[in-house]
Amino acid sequence: MPSQTPPPPPADATAHVMKPGWITRNVLNRAVAWLTRRGISVWGSRVLAVRGRKSGAWRRTPVNLLTLDGVEYLVAPRGHVQWTHNMRAAGGGELHLGKRVQRFTAVELPDDEKPELLRAYLKRWKVEVGVFFGGVGPDSSDEELRAIAPKHPVFRLTTTA
Repeated sequence: MPSQTPPPPPADATAHVMKPGWITRNVLNRAVAWLTRRGISVWGSRVLAVRGRKSGAWRRTPVNLLTLDGVEYLVAPRGHVQWTHNMRAAGGGELHLGKRVQRFTAVELPDDEKPELLRAYLKRWKVEVGVFFGGVGPDSSDEELRAIAPKHPVFRLTTTA
């Protein structure tokens, strides 16, 4: 895969961010995180730990780990959110599943490399996250997926020792 440096997020990148609702934030995310911390993955769930770009403190959030052709990716369905900003600054982090910890480095992908990954992500988790993709789904054309790519950061992970 080409390894181009992606452009920084647009200045208005957070303008389209959809914040999770009360039920998602206080019930669903907490339930998935609770199960994942106990070693039960819900459709690929992990708890992402990444250092805060300002505080340096570990920040944790539940994520869906996408594996495609043996390569692991993190996709930000809600757009340029805090964990994506922290990931850019830290260049990696940890994925937790129960007591297992996978340390990794991360490279953000340029928009032209995202359509196939966004399609695979939506095939797996459209029911959960489809609302954040503005009507674009797994059956959308490459052009439609490319059009929304700037709004959804994607990171390719490489496991480290």
